[in-house]
Amino acid sequence: MENKSHAIAAGAFVLGLLAALVALVVWLTRDNTVRNIYELSTRDAVSGLQPQATVRYRGIAVGKVASIDFDPKVKGNVRVRITVDERVPLTTSSYATLSYQGVTGLAFIAIDDKADGSPTLVPDNDNPPRIPLKPSVLAQLQDRGEAIINQIEEVTRRANKLLGDDNQKRIADALENIAQVAATANQVTRSFDNTLKTRIDPALAAIPPLANTARESIATFRTTANDFSRVANSVNGTLTRLNAEGGTMDRLGNGTTALQQTLESLNTTTLPRFNRAADDTSLAARRVGRVADAIADNPQSVLYGTGTPLPGPGEPGFVAPPARP
Repeated sequence: MENKSHAIAAGAFVLGLLAALVALVVWLTRDNTVRNIYELSTRDAVSGLQPQATVRYRGIAVGKVASIDFDPKVKGNVRVRITVDERVPLTTSSYATLSYQGVTGLAFIAIDDKADGSPTLVPDNDNPPRIPLKPSVLAQLQDRGEAIINQIEEVTRRANKLLGDDNQKRIADALENIAQVAATANQVTRSFDNTLKTRIDPALAAIPPLANTARESIATFRTTANDFSRVANSVNGTLTRLNAEGGTMDRLGNGTTALQQTLESLNTTTLPRFNRAADDTSLAARRVGRVADAIADNPQSVLYGTGTPLPGPGEPGFVAPPARP
């Protein structure tokens, strides 16, 4: 009887211990975070993504993948439901991509935002809003893999064509021509060295005497230039004396001024008087002419004066002269 009671006590203790451990685990793993539900829909494959996979916002773990199934709204698409912490500032410009951890290769959802000031995305757990799931880099490579392979094939085809037998022969001929040109260049270099030794070096040796002759010519030129400078200084002195105050040019200017004043006085004073005298003389000559004409017509007027003239025809007192026999 005692053995049974000890066994029951031991079993009760073990069960109590297990219950305490379960309660401790539940208490330690409890999560009081409030999360909102969002949906992702994509036509691309989501290989490696599993429920309870991590959801990260700019590298920070903010939620979990709730479920993965087919999209009932868009035929052929995959729908991924995620739960995200309500504190995450999601906006209408937020987008998600499928990323992979470097070592384990496990997939997770990465959420980012364009940060363009878009309005906040309003959560609704009954009708969860959708966040666009953009293709990952691997998916983009898969989509463009065929085009990349075609380009690689085109490059390979052109390389094969470039390295064909005809082109290889041309390249060999070009290398041979380059070698010939190099040989010709070496010959030209040696010829140039011989020219330097046989022609240019003697010419360089003759340069010092030519330099001495040039120095002598320069000295002679300097002497001539000095003489010319002295002559120029003498001419400048003469011109200075001519242009100085009281000099020849000054006296010539004063004489010209006096002559101009004399001509102006002659034009303003003497010539008008001479013109008046000439007019008076002409008037007197006309008067003398009229007197001479009167004396010629009536000489007795010198003795008796002109008197009263006889009336003419048609005038009162006119008497016709008698007729001549």
